[in-house]
Amino acid sequence: MPVTTVQSKERQFLKVFQEVTKLVSMVLDHQQVMDTVVSALPALLEVDACTIRLLDSSTQTFVMGAAHGLSLEYLSRQTIDTDETMEMIKAGYPVAKNDIDKNSSYHGSEAVCREGVKSILSLPILFQDSIIGIMRLLTKRHRLFTDEEISFAMSLAEQVGIAISNARMFNAMENQVDFMKEVQALTRLVHSTLDLDTVLRTFVERVPQSIGAKACTISLLSSRSNHLELVAAYGLTADYLARVHIETEDNLLVLPQEPLAVYDVAADERISNKRHIVQEGIKSLLAVPVKVGGEVIGVLRILSDEFHCFTSSEVNFAVTVSEAGGTAIQNARNYQKMNLLFNQIEDNERFLSDILDCIRPQLLVVDRNKHIVLANRIVLEQLGKPENEVLGMEYSDLCPADGAGGLCPVEQALETGTNAVYVHEVSLVDGRHWFERSASPMFDKDGRVEFVIEIIRDITNRQRHEEEKMELVKLQGVVEMAGTAAHEINSPLFAALGTAQLLEEDLGGEDSENMATIIRNLKAIKSLTRKMTRMTGFKSRDYIGGAKIVEMTD
Repeated sequence: MPVTTVQSKERQFLKVFQEVTKLVSMVLDHQQVMDTVVSALPALLEVDACTIRLLDSSTQTFVMGAAHGLSLEYLSRQTIDTDETMEMIKAGYPVAKNDIDKNSSYHGSEAVCREGVKSILSLPILFQDSIIGIMRLLTKRHRLFTDEEISFAMSLAEQVGIAISNARMFNAMENQVDFMKEVQALTRLVHSTLDLDTVLRTFVERVPQSIGAKACTISLLSSRSNHLELVAAYGLTADYLARVHIETEDNLLVLPQEPLAVYDVAADERISNKRHIVQEGIKSLLAVPVKVGGEVIGVLRILSDEFHCFTSSEVNFAVTVSEAGGTAIQNARNYQKMNLLFNQIEDNERFLSDILDCIRPQLLVVDRNKHIVLANRIVLEQLGKPENEVLGMEYSDLCPADGAGGLCPVEQALETGTNAVYVHEVSLVDGRHWFERSASPMFDKDGRVEFVIEIIRDITNRQRHEEEKMELVKLQGVVEMAGTAAHEINSPLFAALGTAQLLEEDLGGEDSENMATIIRNLKAIKSLTRKMTRMTGFKSRDYIGGAKIVEMTD
């Protein structure tokens, strides 16, 4: 080749190199770098199409990053090239192929023929001696790539690798600052509330906006069913949410232990059940476990309706957010449990209070310091005081000693740890009343008296009934005694009355009159004994000299 031709070719390569360098230095976003390179290189290198695929470190596969000049059908084929070619690319070597349309053994030859591709130059994109992607130059005419063109293309690929890596690093640094601010904002926001729904809604709305994704979901592991249940979602249709509300499928997306990035959801074989998510239009996703203390309690999923290669900064952001979210969710759950427990306690207290208020006697609970800690409605009504005024009062102020002798039952129970009961009499407006006060101790775990329950019963009716019973007993005794006395008197009385009546017939004059008086008195005694035998009651009445006499009733 003439020297002038070689120099002209070198100048052309230099010009192209400068253009590419200029292009990649003008942008800082790695996606924009790739889009710029694939759209500019075909014209500069006189090829028909250009693609850049990036290495997905999680799957060790090359996923589409940018493309120009090719159909979607061709780009979406499963196999990129032969295994041999891919191994050489991964080893850092360029591979040039010509007349591939005539090679029936070439992988995907039918797609190649439909696309009209005839020559391909595949170049590893390297950064610091590590492969980060593949750049492919394609022509629709037969073309044999020379060593100079291959060497030059390798230099361009290296520049593209540097540009992509620099853009990634710059973008990552910029994103890290933004992500850090967002993490701080989210942390402040979710820790400002203990409402679980608010916490979940905040995460699913803010996280996809930070990454530029379409949607986000949070599913938590149910302790009852041990299945994931969708608890919050943003950016998805109601039909999709209804279909995936409960997940039981055994695949990596259900409950990953580590962050899982999927570039192409439809093509990724790790996802066993993808029909609904593909129908929703989701192309890429990032699944991050939600952990609390190292235990996975759920999964946070970030969903994109465009192909998206999640960067390490985005993954770290999602991991940090999920950790903060896990803590916030656990705090909110604990708060819910505490509220439920408090509500149950309040319900139980209300139930117990209703029961105590239905108890007719007065009921008090006194602590070991002799303060009132509980009083039922009857006590409050008797005292005429509100509950908040009675609770906390000194027991001695509420129930002062009344001179019953010895200790009151509450003090006895506190000192001896045994039940105590006594009855005392009180003068009220409607008369005398009797009250029975019984105290029962309650012990703590150490066996000390912690509380004393005192029940005060108005036993006036019972006391009066007892007195009436005593009166009846007395009456019965009097009646029986009167009957006995009458029986004892009747025998000699009948004898004396008969004798007196016989003597009255034999006597005359003044003696007869005296005997008539005796007979009249004996008959009076007879009438009295008859009344005594028929007596059913008696009443006392005052007599001369302050004495009491009995008046019999029949």
